[in-house]
Amino acid sequence: MANLSIRFYSNCLRRYTTFKMYLPNDAREDIPTEETKYTKRPTKTLFLLHGFNGDAENWIPEELAAKYNFAVVVPNGENSFWLDGISTGHQFASFLGKELIGYIRKTFGLANSKEETYICGLSMGGFGALHTALYYNDVFGKAAALSSALIVHEVATMKEGYENPIANYEYYRECFGDPSKVILSENNPETLVKKLKAEGKKLPEIFMCCGTEDFLLENNREFHRFLETEGVEHIYEESEGNHDMVFWSKYVDKFIPLMFC
Repeated sequence: MANLSIRFYSNCLRRYTTFKMYLPNDAREDIPTEETKYTKRPTKTLFLLHGFNGDAENWIPEELAAKYNFAVVVPNGENSFWLDGISTGHQFASFLGKELIGYIRKTFGLANSKEETYICGLSMGGFGALHTALYYNDVFGKAAALSSALIVHEVATMKEGYENPIANYEYYRECFGDPSKVILSENNPETLVKKLKAEGKKLPEIFMCCGTEDFLLENNREFHRFLETEGVEHIYEESEGNHDMVFWSKYVDKFIPLMFC
Protein backbone atom coordinates (compact mmCIF):
# COMPACT_ATOMS: atom_id res chain seq x y z
CA MET A 1 0.00 0.00 0.00
CA ALA A 2 1.11 3.56 -0.67
CA ASN A 3 1.92 5.31 2.61
CA LEU A 4 1.49 9.10 2.77
CA SER A 5 2.12 11.62 5.53
CA ILE A 6 0.34 14.90 4.80
CA ARG A 7 0.79 18.25 6.52
CA PHE A 8 -1.75 20.96 5.82
CA TYR A 9 -3.25 24.03 7.45
CA SER A 10 -6.48 23.47 9.34
CA ASN A 11 -8.79 26.44 9.76
CA CYS A 12 -10.72 24.54 12.43
CA LEU A 13 -7.59 23.97 14.51
CA ARG A 14 -5.96 27.30 13.59
CA ARG A 15 -2.62 25.60 12.92
CA TYR A 16 -0.85 23.11 10.70
CA THR A 17 -1.65 19.48 11.40
CA THR A 18 -0.74 16.14 9.90
CA PHE A 19 -2.57 12.98 9.01
CA LYS A 20 -1.54 9.61 7.64
CA MET A 21 -3.10 8.07 4.59
CA TYR A 22 -2.79 4.61 3.07
CA LEU A 23 -3.89 3.84 -0.49
CA PRO A 24 -4.29 0.34 -1.95
CA ASN A 25 -3.28 1.47 -5.43
CA ASP A 26 0.26 0.17 -5.90
CA ALA A 27 -0.11 -3.45 -7.02
CA ARG A 28 3.18 -5.30 -7.49
CA GLU A 29 3.98 -6.89 -10.83
CA ASP A 30 6.05 -9.67 -9.24
CA ILE A 31 3.14 -10.84 -7.05
CA PRO A 32 0.03 -11.79 -9.05
CA THR A 33 -3.08 -10.10 -7.64
CA GLU A 34 -6.41 -11.84 -8.07
CA GLU A 35 -9.22 -9.59 -9.24
CA THR A 36 -12.22 -9.73 -6.91
CA LYS A 37 -15.56 -8.01 -6.50
CA TYR A 38 -13.79 -5.62 -4.09
CA THR A 39 -11.02 -4.61 -6.48
CA LYS A 40 -13.55 -4.08 -9.26
CA ARG A 41 -15.58 -1.53 -7.30
CA PRO A 42 -14.54 2.06 -6.47
CA THR A 43 -12.17 2.43 -3.53
CA LYS A 44 -13.95 3.13 -0.25
CA THR A 45 -12.47 5.05 2.70
CA LEU A 46 -12.06 4.23 6.39
CA PHE A 47 -11.27 6.98 8.90
CA LEU A 48 -9.35 5.46 11.81
CA LEU A 49 -9.40 7.32 15.14
CA HIS A 50 -6.77 6.86 17.84
CA GLY A 51 -7.40 6.79 21.56
CA PHE A 52 -6.32 8.98 24.47
CA ASN A 53 -2.57 9.71 24.34
CA GLY A 54 -2.45 8.43 20.76
CA ASP A 55 -1.69 10.10 17.44
CA ALA A 56 -1.74 9.45 13.71
CA GLU A 57 1.05 6.89 14.07
CA ASN A 58 -1.70 4.35 14.63
CA TRP A 59 -1.93 0.70 13.78
CA ILE A 60 -3.20 0.21 10.22
CA PRO A 61 -5.10 -2.87 8.92
CA GLU A 62 -3.07 -2.87 5.70
CA GLU A 63 -3.82 -6.44 4.61
CA LEU A 64 -7.55 -5.92 5.10
CA ALA A 65 -7.42 -2.59 3.29
CA ALA A 66 -5.72 -4.21 0.32
CA LYS A 67 -8.13 -7.16 0.29
CA TYR A 68 -11.32 -5.09 0.57
CA ASN A 69 -10.02 -2.13 -1.45
CA PHE A 70 -10.34 0.79 0.95
CA ALA A 71 -8.12 3.75 1.75
CA VAL A 72 -7.30 4.50 5.39
CA VAL A 73 -7.13 8.04 6.78
CA VAL A 74 -5.60 8.45 10.24
CA PRO A 75 -5.92 12.01 11.60
CA ASN A 76 -4.40 13.50 14.74
CA GLY A 77 -7.09 14.25 17.31
CA GLU A 78 -4.85 14.96 20.30
CA ASN A 79 -6.77 14.23 23.54
CA SER A 80 -9.90 15.96 22.28
CA PHE A 81 -12.46 13.14 22.42
CA TRP A 82 -12.97 14.19 18.79
CA LEU A 83 -15.34 16.93 19.95
CA ASP A 84 -15.55 20.66 19.35
CA GLY A 85 -13.96 21.99 22.51
CA ILE A 86 -14.55 25.34 24.16
CA SER A 87 -11.25 26.98 23.20
CA THR A 88 -10.40 28.52 19.85
CA GLY A 89 -8.59 25.96 17.69
CA HIS A 90 -10.02 22.92 19.46
CA GLN A 91 -12.81 22.18 16.96
CA PHE A 92 -11.94 18.55 16.35
CA ALA A 93 -15.44 17.35 15.43
CA SER A 94 -15.70 20.03 12.74
CA PHE A 95 -12.15 19.27 11.63
CA LEU A 96 -12.97 15.61 11.13
CA GLY A 97 -16.54 15.73 9.86
CA LYS A 98 -16.25 18.78 7.60
CA GLU A 99 -12.75 20.06 6.92
CA LEU A 100 -10.78 16.83 6.57
CA ILE A 101 -13.56 15.13 4.62
CA GLY A 102 -13.60 18.09 2.25
CA TYR A 103 -9.83 17.94 1.84
CA ILE A 104 -9.89 14.19 1.07
CA ARG A 105 -12.67 14.67 -1.47
CA LYS A 106 -11.00 17.59 -3.20
CA THR A 107 -7.46 16.21 -3.20
CA PHE A 108 -7.97 12.47 -3.71
CA GLY A 109 -11.50 12.13 -5.07
CA LEU A 110 -12.43 9.72 -2.27
CA ALA A 111 -15.14 9.57 0.42
CA ASN A 112 -17.69 11.27 -1.81
CA SER A 113 -20.75 9.63 -0.25
CA LYS A 114 -21.73 7.96 3.02
CA GLU A 115 -21.95 4.65 1.15
CA GLU A 116 -18.21 4.96 0.51
CA THR A 117 -17.14 6.43 3.86
CA TYR A 118 -16.82 4.58 7.16
CA ILE A 119 -15.24 5.32 10.53
CA CYS A 120 -13.58 3.19 13.20
CA GLY A 121 -11.98 4.04 16.52
CA LEU A 122 -10.65 2.55 19.73
CA SER A 123 -11.26 3.78 23.30
CA MET A 124 -11.49 7.60 23.04
CA GLY A 125 -11.56 7.03 19.29
CA GLY A 126 -14.45 4.61 19.72
CA PHE A 127 -16.43 7.38 21.34
CA GLY A 128 -15.30 9.65 18.51
CA ALA A 129 -16.39 7.16 15.85
CA LEU A 130 -19.89 6.90 17.33
CA HIS A 131 -20.28 10.63 17.92
CA THR A 132 -18.91 11.62 14.52
CA ALA A 133 -21.00 9.11 12.58
CA LEU A 134 -24.14 10.26 14.39
CA TYR A 135 -23.38 14.00 14.22
CA TYR A 136 -22.34 13.82 10.56
CA ASN A 137 -24.77 11.11 9.56
CA ASP A 138 -24.88 12.44 6.00
CA VAL A 139 -21.12 11.79 5.69
CA PHE A 140 -20.46 8.44 7.39
CA GLY A 141 -22.44 5.33 6.57
CA LYS A 142 -20.95 2.91 9.10
CA ALA A 143 -19.13 3.12 12.42
CA ALA A 144 -17.10 0.54 14.33
CA ALA A 145 -16.49 1.43 17.98
CA LEU A 146 -13.98 -0.68 19.90
CA SER A 147 -13.99 -0.49 23.72
CA SER A 148 -15.48 2.98 23.50
CA ALA A 149 -14.84 5.57 26.21
CA LEU A 150 -18.55 6.33 26.63
CA ILE A 151 -18.03 8.45 29.74
CA VAL A 152 -20.66 11.15 29.25
CA HIS A 153 -22.63 10.12 32.34
CA GLU A 154 -19.49 10.24 34.49
CA VAL A 155 -18.60 13.65 33.09
CA ALA A 156 -22.10 14.90 33.97
CA THR A 157 -21.39 14.36 37.69
CA MET A 158 -18.07 16.22 37.76
CA LYS A 159 -17.68 19.40 39.83
CA GLU A 160 -14.93 22.01 39.95
CA GLY A 161 -11.88 20.59 41.66
CA TYR A 162 -12.57 17.06 40.39
CA GLU A 163 -9.51 15.06 39.33
CA ASN A 164 -8.77 11.43 38.50
CA PRO A 165 -5.59 9.62 37.35
CA ILE A 166 -6.40 10.54 33.72
CA ALA A 167 -7.28 14.24 33.85
CA ASN A 168 -8.88 17.06 35.83
CA TYR A 169 -12.18 18.93 35.71
CA GLU A 170 -10.83 21.63 33.40
CA TYR A 171 -9.86 19.03 30.80
CA TYR A 172 -13.30 17.39 30.75
CA ARG A 173 -15.01 20.78 30.60
CA GLU A 174 -12.81 21.80 27.67
CA CYS A 175 -13.76 18.67 25.74
CA PHE A 176 -17.43 18.21 26.66
CA GLY A 177 -18.54 21.69 27.70
CA ASP A 178 -20.36 22.44 30.95
CA PRO A 179 -20.68 19.03 32.66
CA SER A 180 -24.08 19.95 34.10
CA LYS A 181 -25.43 20.33 30.54
CA VAL A 182 -23.63 17.50 28.76
CA ILE A 183 -26.41 14.89 28.97
CA LEU A 184 -28.78 16.97 26.85
CA SER A 185 -26.05 18.37 24.61
CA GLU A 186 -25.04 17.15 21.16
CA ASN A 187 -21.77 15.94 22.67
CA ASN A 188 -23.81 13.02 24.02
CA PRO A 189 -24.31 10.25 21.42
CA GLU A 190 -27.62 9.36 23.09
CA THR A 191 -28.94 12.85 22.35
CA LEU A 192 -27.88 12.51 18.72
CA VAL A 193 -29.64 9.15 18.36
CA LYS A 194 -32.89 10.63 19.69
CA LYS A 195 -32.52 13.68 17.44
CA LEU A 196 -31.98 11.61 14.29
CA LYS A 197 -34.95 9.42 15.12
CA ALA A 198 -37.17 12.45 15.75
CA GLU A 199 -36.12 13.87 12.39
CA GLY A 200 -36.83 10.58 10.64
CA LYS A 201 -33.24 10.23 9.44
CA LYS A 202 -31.42 6.98 8.83
CA LEU A 203 -28.81 6.17 11.44
CA PRO A 204 -25.40 4.82 10.47
CA GLU A 205 -24.75 1.11 10.80
CA ILE A 206 -23.11 0.57 14.18
CA PHE A 207 -20.67 -2.16 15.21
CA MET A 208 -19.57 -2.25 18.86
CA CYS A 209 -17.47 -4.51 21.04
CA CYS A 210 -15.83 -4.57 24.46
CA GLY A 211 -13.73 -7.04 26.42
CA THR A 212 -15.14 -8.66 29.53
CA GLU A 213 -12.05 -7.57 31.50
CA ASP A 214 -12.18 -4.00 30.19
CA PHE A 215 -12.73 -1.17 32.68
CA LEU A 216 -15.16 0.38 30.16
CA LEU A 217 -17.36 -2.73 29.90
CA GLU A 218 -20.34 -1.34 31.83
CA ASN A 219 -20.23 1.91 29.84
CA ASN A 220 -20.49 -0.07 26.61
CA ARG A 221 -23.23 -2.31 27.97
CA GLU A 222 -25.20 0.75 29.00
CA PHE A 223 -25.01 2.27 25.51
CA HIS A 224 -25.90 -1.10 23.98
CA ARG A 225 -29.01 -1.25 26.19
CA PHE A 226 -29.86 2.32 25.22
CA LEU A 227 -29.71 1.44 21.52
CA GLU A 228 -31.90 -1.61 22.13
CA THR A 229 -34.45 0.51 24.01
CA GLU A 230 -34.49 3.01 21.15
CA GLY A 231 -34.97 0.25 18.61
CA VAL A 232 -31.67 1.02 16.85
CA GLU A 233 -30.30 -1.95 14.94
CA HIS A 234 -26.64 -2.57 15.71
CA ILE A 235 -24.09 -5.28 16.36
CA TYR A 236 -22.71 -5.52 19.89
CA GLU A 237 -20.30 -8.23 21.00
CA GLU A 238 -18.39 -9.09 24.13
CA SER A 239 -15.65 -11.63 24.60
CA GLU A 240 -12.69 -12.26 26.85
CA GLY A 241 -10.21 -9.44 26.56
CA ASN A 242 -8.78 -6.27 28.03
CA HIS A 243 -8.32 -2.68 26.89
CA ASP A 244 -5.50 -3.45 24.49
CA MET A 245 -4.45 -4.00 20.90
CA VAL A 246 -4.81 -7.76 21.18
CA PHE A 247 -8.56 -7.37 21.68
CA TRP A 248 -8.96 -4.54 19.16
CA SER A 249 -7.08 -6.39 16.43
CA LYS A 250 -9.34 -9.39 16.93
CA TYR A 251 -12.47 -7.33 16.34
CA VAL A 252 -11.09 -5.31 13.47
CA ASP A 253 -10.44 -8.64 11.76
CA LYS A 254 -14.07 -9.51 12.46
CA PHE A 255 -15.83 -6.20 11.78
CA ILE A 256 -13.99 -5.06 8.63
CA PRO A 257 -15.31 -7.94 6.46
CA LEU A 258 -18.84 -7.20 7.73
CA MET A 259 -18.52 -3.47 7.01
CA PHE A 260 -16.93 -3.80 3.57
CA CYS A 261 -18.82 -6.87 2.34
